[in-house]
Amino acid sequence: MATTTGNPETSEAGTEEGVRRRDFIEIAAVSAAGIGGLAMVYPLVSQMSPSADVLAASTTELDISELQVGQAVKASFRKQPVFVRRLTQGEIDEANAVATDSLRDPESLEDRTQPGHEDVLVVMGVCTHLGCVPLGAATGENKGEYNGYFCPCHGSHYDTAARIRKGPAPTNLVVPDYTFTSDTTIVIG
Repeated sequence: MATTTGNPETSEAGTEEGVRRRDFIEIAAVSAAGIGGLAMVYPLVSQMSPSADVLAASTTELDISELQVGQAVKASFRKQPVFVRRLTQGEIDEANAVATDSLRDPESLEDRTQPGHEDVLVVMGVCTHLGCVPLGAATGENKGEYNGYFCPCHGSHYDTAARIRKGPAPTNLVVPDYTFTSDTTIVIG
């Protein structure tokens, strides 16, 4: 049997070379596994994104140029009714005359409208008690004891600022996120 005398420098160099190769192979394998994992997860995550029709329904644009003082209009936002009312000066005065600390859900009219458009009230047309649609947005409908909205299901009464005043509803009608893009156009959502 032949024996070789090992040169310590070459055996260390071989070990370093072996460690370098092993490290490279481990890094390459982990990288390939990571890329493969991402390739598998991406379709699962991307399918959870909202579709084009859902994104289209995420906002509602309303032209209120025809809305006269004292009138209201019903619209739809995310398959829910929305009430837009142009308040009269009397309705504004009536809402501002109520002390907010006397309300179940204390909010002023100013809190519920946009600056510069205090005469336009935008609220979701869904009673906060059990989700019925209150009356008061259409001409001739029962507006309740406070001249705002009345929920016929369980008798909740809302005032001209759509604040709960009487009945089982725990909170005011919800004001959705909305902006005025012009003096006569509102974008909800």
